[in-house]
Amino acid sequence: MTREDVSIEELAERAYRAREHILAMGATEHGTHVGGSLSAVDILTVLYGSVLRVRPDEPRWPGRDWFVLSKGHAAAALYAVLAEHGYFPPQECRTYGQRHSRLAGHPLRRLPGVEFPTGSLGHGLSLAGGVALAASRTGRDNRAFVLLGDGELQEGSNWEAIMSAAHLGLGNLTAVVDRNGWQISGRTEESVGLEPLADRWRSFGWSVAEVDGHDLAALRELFGALPRTPGRPTVVIAKTVKGRGVPLFEDRKKSHYVRLTPRLHERATAGLRARRRNQT
Repeated sequence: MTREDVSIEELAERAYRAREHILAMGATEHGTHVGGSLSAVDILTVLYGSVLRVRPDEPRWPGRDWFVLSKGHAAAALYAVLAEHGYFPPQECRTYGQRHSRLAGHPLRRLPGVEFPTGSLGHGLSLAGGVALAASRTGRDNRAFVLLGDGELQEGSNWEAIMSAAHLGLGNLTAVVDRNGWQISGRTEESVGLEPLADRWRSFGWSVAEVDGHDLAALRELFGALPRTPGRPTVVIAKTVKGRGVPLFEDRKKSHYVRLTPRLHERATAGLRARRRNQT
């Protein structure tokens, strides 16, 4: 079920504003994980704008779908998208990383819309799997979605969760892999190779789909057709670009974690706005 009342044009505008919020968070005292946040924005925007059954004004609504940000270092992306979808005022993004702020470096449950504190890589899929299992065993129709980083898939705990979810027939579980090809140490394939990634998930019993992680219409169509195979969990391998939308940071290792000086923030924002003008 999707919320078709939100147009692709509106989703694109929300994704653009979310990128501006991320850059603003990167310009705070401690900086943030800019590159991996920018690569995930379009995925998160479609999930919250057109897919997840949620109520921003009632974040603990029992009938909600659950979302887990396993790559918790991309908290800035989650905060930006939650703000754009009504969970809290967008101005609060400016408090990121400050003392007593609800917006910590990794997500915490004190912020509406955050289900679990995450950031220890390799744990998020197990958490989402537990939620999906609880829903299925109690006859509820809640769904669970989890966003993973591709480098995170080098953690063995993920493959235990992948194996278990298929064995348990968790058709209400969807994993999304932000496949931007980078991790903190460099290219994923130069660290521990993941390919053929789609075939690996299939061999564990998952239904697999691959998509351009920046194509809003394609993402919405794919998510709207879940579950792809009844009784089987689905993984969406979303091919993305680290630092997407900001030419200064696109597909570059240096964008992994950045503290933007005023000058760098100005340059990054100008590049983002120029890209947006060229796309509209």
